[in-house]
Amino acid sequence: MLKGKKAVITGASRGIGRAIALKFAEYGADVAIIYAGNEEAAQEVCKEAQAKGVDAKAFQCNVADFEEAKQTVAKIKEQFGTVDILVNNAGITRDGLIAMMKESDFDAVLDTNLKGAFNMIRHCTPIFMKNRKGKIVNMSSISGIMGNAGQANYSASKAGLIGLTKSVARELAARNVCCNAIAPGMIRTDMTADFSSDHPMIASIPMGRIGEVEDVAELAAFLAADISNYITGEVIRVDGGMAI
Repeated sequence: MLKGKKAVITGASRGIGRAIALKFAEYGADVAIIYAGNEEAAQEVCKEAQAKGVDAKAFQCNVADFEEAKQTVAKIKEQFGTVDILVNNAGITRDGLIAMMKESDFDAVLDTNLKGAFNMIRHCTPIFMKNRKGKIVNMSSISGIMGNAGQANYSASKAGLIGLTKSVARELAARNVCCNAIAPGMIRTDMTADFSSDHPMIASIPMGRIGEVEDVAELAAFLAADISNYITGEVIRVDGGMAI
């Protein structure tokens, strides 16, 4: 489905990003694993991807830094030849009630989650435009659709990604570049690994269970593949019905 494609995945050393990288590799894409600090984890993802018969390389980058993102995209283009797919998955949380939230916590989350996506899109867009094709998948959240108490910064960043997705989709559609967003709900990662089946948050999910990272990864692969060439500007929830 993705054979021969060159994919860039930010925040790919763990969780959903890792699952997306390995799913893309399974479908035949060469993957650039972008990580913030955990080189060991990123290299492990590369090894697992390479075992599937594709090329995989790790690149350390603070996506919130405009120039650093530019240099990283240039390195990836030099080593992979081009970029066909960009997945903006890198994200952080600095939760807290709005009455007590520090300005630095608000800024840090917006800088990584939203500006980081802008930076990567900005520097990959010339490649996409030259190729006259490309796929962008932005990782939003149901928090960006519904809001979430204690996450004003995170929810704002994820809502901003939805607006960014729709604007980029309109701007680049004529160049055959599709830009879509995925809005996961509660997904089984390190943060939710200890949740029991009777956890109160699970009670709010109509399907009555936590989703798996593979659920998100499969959708990302679909949106990155040529089969979805007429889908752009969409926000697709993977939440078990939580945001109905």
